[in-house]
Amino acid sequence: MNRIETAFQKKPIFMPYFPLGYPDLETSVNVIEALAKNGADLIEVGLSFSDPLADGPVIQQATQIALEKGITVKKSLEAVKELRNRGVDIPLILMGYYNPMLAYGLERFIRDAVEAGADGFIVPDLPMEESDEFVEATHASPLQPPLIQMLAPTSTDERMEAIARNAKGFIYLVSVTGVTGERREISNDLGELINRVRAHTSAPVCVGFGISTPEQAKQIGQLADGVIVGSSCVKMIGGSPKPVETAKQFAAEFRSALSELRK
Repeated sequence: MNRIETAFQKKPIFMPYFPLGYPDLETSVNVIEALAKNGADLIEVGLSFSDPLADGPVIQQATQIALEKGITVKKSLEAVKELRNRGVDIPLILMGYYNPMLAYGLERFIRDAVEAGADGFIVPDLPMEESDEFVEATHASPLQPPLIQMLAPTSTDERMEAIARNAKGFIYLVSVTGVTGERREISNDLGELINRVRAHTSAPVCVGFGISTPEQAKQIGQLADGVIVGSSCVKMIGGSPKPVETAKQFAAEFRSALSELRK
């Protein structure tokens, strides 16, 4: 059983996102360590890119700052290795865009990422139809880390079935149309959307985009196998004078909200 499978032994899981290099590299590593050791079950580790088309203003600003501070793919992978050296043992999924991975060298990127301790990848601008080269490169690794596929409310039944049928790791279900960002309310159609996906797969279904409070996380946790929290996590921790302490509290509050649902 790999780390991702182990994480889903008790559901729903809490999955925050935080980009490496924001507000600086050292702080981001400390923040991710704090999230991991205070309630996160799996972390989306952000790789910064100059054109993050799926992200809203909060994450765009954070990743731009990280780039201005000098973050690179190489430094990001070194940071993942440092997190493993510090005893972080939960799954770390690298979330980034395709261009920097290609520039680094795809096979080299996947090899170095796995050696550093990454468990899988999320690439928002790499559609299923164009992902064969990436997937083949992951198969060269003995661990065969999954490329996590994304589905949205606008996905047709045919596309949903095609993606869900071959899903590895888990499915990232986008709860709303548009970019990442906090939302005041959860869609009334979310339960139906999750059921549509589950009709095609036994892989865990995790919901992201728009979840900003522990109360919303609990609401979604009653429906989904995992709750993904990005913009709210970045905004609250990145804007704090004590980001590491805030990260500890943030993780503990979301974990507490989901704990009574876990089974």
